[in-house]
Amino acid sequence: MNPTVIAAGTVVWRKNKKRIEIAVVHRPRYDDWSIPKGKVEGSESLIACAYREGQEETGLDFRFGPFVGQIEYLTEEGLKQVSYWAAELVENGKEFSPNSEVDQLLWLDIDSAIEKLSRESDKEILERFNDVPYQSTPLVLLRHAKALAREEWQGEDEDRPLEVRGQNQARRMLINYLPFGIKEIHTSDAVRCYDTVTAMGRALGIEPLVAKDVSEYTFKKNKDKAIDYIKELSLYVSATNTPTIVCSHNPVLPKMLGKLLKKSKVAEKQLPAGKLQPGDAWIVFLSKKKVVQVDFLVAP
Repeated sequence: MNPTVIAAGTVVWRKNKKRIEIAVVHRPRYDDWSIPKGKVEGSESLIACAYREGQEETGLDFRFGPFVGQIEYLTEEGLKQVSYWAAELVENGKEFSPNSEVDQLLWLDIDSAIEKLSRESDKEILERFNDVPYQSTPLVLLRHAKALAREEWQGEDEDRPLEVRGQNQARRMLINYLPFGIKEIHTSDAVRCYDTVTAMGRALGIEPLVAKDVSEYTFKKNKDKAIDYIKELSLYVSATNTPTIVCSHNPVLPKMLGKLLKKSKVAEKQLPAGKLQPGDAWIVFLSKKKVVQVDFLVAP
């Protein structure tokens, strides 16, 4: 029995006046019309694969939104499992040019795109896309990477550094968050949090904003400071459409998420189960000051 083929794809969309249009590509190798997608390479994460394949096949820039879904279907290679993200076109003058994989790209409204697509699984993903809050802004609640154990550290807890595994996680953060078009990074003043986002911030040209209010130390003394901080930040992110990361601690982040969900229609049963492990994150999508979807992103 052949192993399952793991792949990922991108539903690239744009707003043309009041109409939502989808990028549909023609692949001469298969002579079909498809959504940009491809196989995972090596240890590549699903989200990194979706971003890379979308760029390779379209040549366009885009910003990821919510996770759309995962489908499975049989191919000559065996069972294929494909995960998809919504991605809004970034208008920067870039245009599609034929390449080794794709020779045509069409912008079609959703109904026309569904009709044009060759594969039933692609049609299903576009139908799911229509029900996803793709016009939203990500606010990432990131737990710091793996830190040295408390019992192995003799200094102050806020100075406790990342262990080797955590340092490796920090170096790989960029590839998972680059698709979201991050513009701001907020971090606890604890060394393990700051060091988690420093390399990513440097690569993105972003100086992390250090916030004592989201530290574990402050949270133990006054929980309201972290709650107030995330409330104000979420309003800013939603109003200005500014994709943002907040790097904090496990006791703090669940309380933050709980606050954001209070007036949301996102049910608890729809949320990723379990607490965040080091390097994991909740991707909170905001629209009109409310949470419209929460995705989970595993540590790199």
